[in-house]
Amino acid sequence: MKKKFQDAFRGVSLGFRDASIRQQWILAAMALCAAIVLRLDLYEWLSVIICIAMVIVSETFNTAIEKVCDLYSTEYNEKIQYIKDLSASAVLLASLAALVCALVILIRHIGGMA
Repeated sequence: MKKKFQDAFRGVSLGFRDASIRQQWILAAMALCAAIVLRLDLYEWLSVIICIAMVIVSETFNTAIEKVCDLYSTEYNEKIQYIKDLSASAVLLASLAALVCALVILIRHIGGMA
């Protein structure tokens, strides 16, 4: 059991070395800072945390899928491009959902409805 956790934490560490995943962590930190400044309520905090996790997890899977595809071939391949585009779309959809959530929260707080 201990080895599984060590492997998982090593994976998180490896993720920080990837520019795309690191960028998502930076954006997550910015979102958490904004959440503190806006003094979000419990459910808003839960929404932010779930959105952050959803985006980082999808980016991590996307990066892993891209690495596996690159192991198979680094030359252009229509089927590999299809796979990479599908996995990238997961990040896009997660990010759009997080953006909508952020806008709803921001409008509530900045609009004086809090």
